[in-house]
Parts: sequence; C-alpha cells; structure tokens
Amino acid sequence: MTPQYAGLRTLHESNKNNGFTVLGFPCNQFGAQEPGTNAEILEFAQSKYDVAFPMFAKIEVNGDGACDLYNFLKAEKADEEGKADIAWNFTKFLIDGTGSVIARYGPKTTPQEIADQLPDHLAG
Repeated sequence: MTPQYAGLRTLHESNKNNGFTVLGFPCNQFGAQEPGTNAEILEFAQSKYDVAFPMFAKIEVNGDGACDLYNFLKAEKADEEGKADIAWNFTKFLIDGTGSVIARYGPKTTPQEIADQLPDHLAG
C-alpha cells in the first residue's frame, strides 16, 4: 500500500487551494510495516514519494493505546463490514470543515477514487 503515498501527495497538491488537506498518521500495528522512528518515516515518505502533506508522529489506531482521534473516527464511521477497528494501514477518512466524518475508505481504495468524489464535498 505504500505507493499510495504518491497518490495522496497528488490528491493533496491538487486540492489544497480548495480547503482540502491530507494528514498522514503512521502506525506500526499492521505487520510491523512502519517500524522506523518518526524522523525515518518522514524521510522515507519525502524522499521516495515527495510527500509534502503534514505527517504526524506514529500512533496506535486500535486497542487500549489507540489515540483519541482514531477512537473518534472509528466511532463515527465503521468499515464496509460494520467493524470499527482499522483493518490495515492506509485506511482513509474524509472529514468536512466542521469535523464531521463524511466517509471511510478501506486500504485498497486509491487516492484517485477519493479524488473523483471530492467535488461533491469541497467548498471551492
């Protein structure tokens, strides 16, 4: 799923002037796929995929250590099977300008598929 960084970069760059921002939250709870430090993860995303959107510190998204943000997101929008827990990295949420969760996308949903839906949600 890591190549989605490039699509997320494009999604961010193409829509940032319309009030849209991609926010990245690395997590190592899925097959230990992000074992590096925060600095190493950021350097990788920037050097390999030219990521320019905000990348935050590594977090947990499931279990007792899940951060408050993801507890909120999961409570607002379950996945396609009705499950709250995040199944894998690159699960994506679309949030409107008031903080309401509009949509939740599974890891295999591409940034381009999300881009196709954005005109219905963007203010500009």
